[in-house]
Amino acid sequence: MWIVEPERIHEQKLLDAYWALLDSGEREKKQRFRFERHQKQYLVSHALVRVTLSRYAPVAPTAWSFSTNAYGRPEIRGEWGARLRFNLSHTDGMALVAVGLDAELGADVEDSQRPGDTVEIADSFFAASEVAALRALPVAEQRSRFFEYWTLKESYIKARGAGLSLPLDQFAFHLARGQEPRISFDARMADTPETWRFMQWCPSERHHAAVALRSARANPFRVRWQFTVPLASDAPPRFEAA
Repeated sequence: MWIVEPERIHEQKLLDAYWALLDSGEREKKQRFRFERHQKQYLVSHALVRVTLSRYAPVAPTAWSFSTNAYGRPEIRGEWGARLRFNLSHTDGMALVAVGLDAELGADVEDSQRPGDTVEIADSFFAASEVAALRALPVAEQRSRFFEYWTLKESYIKARGAGLSLPLDQFAFHLARGQEPRISFDARMADTPETWRFMQWCPSERHHAAVALRSARANPFRVRWQFTVPLASDAPPRFEAA
């Protein structure tokens, strides 16, 4: 999990270098954003994808080519698309890209200080067991737990590559202190809990993140959370766990 904080990057030479990495479609999309901070988030996060993927394969950052599936999930074109998987997520203050080999994966990061409803969304869209567990907490703890559920749910549906076409109330997460998150499925969902692994982390005081991985092989599940500035430097790994 490679993490960048776009608002901390001010050096114009770096920002110009990021622009040079993007293809014409990405440049056009970047320019569509109305606000400068959103343009910067897009620029830095998509440069992060290209630079990060080149850490894992002998491909220049400018040479990566992408397509999208029917639900809009980006995928790698060419020979590396069959093995190398990635998933990008960004929010105010942070972007991250998850990279893995031979496994479906999804990732999400959210700003818990964003305005708007949280627990009320859960009442309408989450599984009944999640709503009950959330409402059983003291009010002061409910917002944080909401973002734990939300990032896990987003990571799962992104790993499935089907986005919000998957009903959020047909699968549920079960959280216990000190234990890996578990998932269960409604009978209407064609999926198997045993094939999924999940991990959570709070990369800052205001951000919640989660990663989901599905693999047919019983490989050890290890996640390294790495802060970086694309084309500049990496911080020491903040957290690594199995």
